[in-house]
Amino acid sequence: MYSTAHTFHIPVMGTGFSIDTPLKVAKYGINSVISLVDDTLIEQMRKFHSEANNQEYTPITKAVHDYRAKRITAYLNLIDKLVKKQFEELKQSAFETGTEITKYFEMLPDFSNLKKSYLKMLATKNMAIRRSMQNKLREEIAPGSIDVNIMVKLDKDNCSFTGEKLPKEFSDALSAVRGFAKSKLNSAIILSAGFNRKLYSYLETLKEFYTDTKGELQKRIVLKVSDFRSAMTQGKFLARKGLWVSEYRIESGLNCGGHLFPSNGNLIGPILEEFKTQRNNLLNTLKTTYTKALEIKKHLFPKKEINFDLTVQGGIGTNKEKKFLMDYYKVDKTGWCSPFLLVPEVTNVDDITLKKISEASEKDITFSDASPLGVEFSNLTNSLSELARQKRNANGHPGSKCTKGHLCLNNEFGPKGLCTASRQYYSLKEAKGFASEEERELILKKSCICNDLGASVLIKNKINTGPTQTPAICPGPNIAYFSNILTLNQMIDHIYGRTDILKDTKRPNMFIKEIFIHIEYFKKHLAKKISNEIKEFEVFKENLLKSIDYYKKITKQMVFTNIDKNIMTDLLKCEEEIKNL
Repeated sequence: MYSTAHTFHIPVMGTGFSIDTPLKVAKYGINSVISLVDDTLIEQMRKFHSEANNQEYTPITKAVHDYRAKRITAYLNLIDKLVKKQFEELKQSAFETGTEITKYFEMLPDFSNLKKSYLKMLATKNMAIRRSMQNKLREEIAPGSIDVNIMVKLDKDNCSFTGEKLPKEFSDALSAVRGFAKSKLNSAIILSAGFNRKLYSYLETLKEFYTDTKGELQKRIVLKVSDFRSAMTQGKFLARKGLWVSEYRIESGLNCGGHLFPSNGNLIGPILEEFKTQRNNLLNTLKTTYTKALEIKKHLFPKKEINFDLTVQGGIGTNKEKKFLMDYYKVDKTGWCSPFLLVPEVTNVDDITLKKISEASEKDITFSDASPLGVEFSNLTNSLSELARQKRNANGHPGSKCTKGHLCLNNEFGPKGLCTASRQYYSLKEAKGFASEEERELILKKSCICNDLGASVLIKNKINTGPTQTPAICPGPNIAYFSNILTLNQMIDHIYGRTDILKDTKRPNMFIKEIFIHIEYFKKHLAKKISNEIKEFEVFKENLLKSIDYYKKITKQMVFTNIDKNIMTDLLKCEEEIKNL
């Protein structure tokens, strides 16, 4: 089983930044998430960690049937094996200053029962009783969960090694799910960035997502959602298939890293308020549907009481914000993402990029059109990837060589899709003739994020990278306020309020920052819209104003720092600016 002692998790970061994070934190009981998008990178990392840990390594080439799923299974099994070994060694270490087991307990939140038992043991003078307490503590701890993430809309169909089109279950997303399902992990798959009916129906065919003979779920489903309606819709869809969602992971649509999914002007506070007030309704509705489906399918019911967790992530930066989210909105855990990019013990960021993000200001993190998905992307403006893209354009050689093909989703030039960031796509568009200069400029902004989001981990670990790598990085706006390179201990002490690494930083309240971001997004996109599309922006504007009205009602509870004493003034300024747009 995995640990529930911590009240935060480390979400997925790009394709490479958290690809082996469980090897750094799971032994301490911390949950983290691996991206399953890039099986080429996953295979490279399996080779690297196998050799580093004297494990047998047999390559899984693209000539192997179902190679994508098999690569994922093999890598996850390796990570699982290594984490279990680390954890057993940790359990056997002595309760002395600086040992791994001491580090495990010192990191725990002070309010946890495990931490209290540990402190009681340290205060015990009788050595026989103390040893007995230590043995009990060893038995009560567990490693963190090794969770995985897929973007459900990244579901390209694939061909065999000889070029024949493969059945639908060999598409990118379905293969990734199968790879996770066949692994030995007892953990969760986070389904993000949309609703894929084909994928959800495929989940129904995999026995691993149902209870085992002991009535336990070895493979759990987590949905990353932007609002309550999405949670209810997707949760019911899966419940009808006898599949239970163990967690709803609520993320701010714009105050986050990676791809951005604005929730029509609805802000995180009102969204969480609806989850808080409707939580029992959601649970009871889904329970009824789920129970009926299991009865029809004659599946074993879960041994534990059916329930789910609510977690939230996106822009959280201080312990007081974390505490407010948990106390006021009753969320079970919070996700901390971008700040961990500045913790080399935890994530894979090469030295040049690490320096760039540590020095980044608010203006250095922008909404960009770099992603070939056609969805806006939180981007570091001076990343090596961006500089390389600008240089290619300036030299008259736009586009990138497409080496991985995960984003070959554009079928404008035939059934075999192309990536809009590729040289081939740009050349074909140029030959055909661009519809407008605006279309050409948009294509020139695209970057090969398939390759570049995985470049940092290759550079940091000195893995054979072939051509010069140009890392991309996609932190959220929150990174602008974190400037120091941190240790894991420092970051966790900050999360739990034992220290404040932002005490001298002028950082806006996370809720106010989200409003500012939405106003900028509103301004940027309103300028592009034509008359018949203005109506959707009226809705966006109305929702923003409703959200501000909501915050006015809970202003007193939102005062976390001296800066927040002016929160009402900030809300009124935002309101006035929105009304004048």
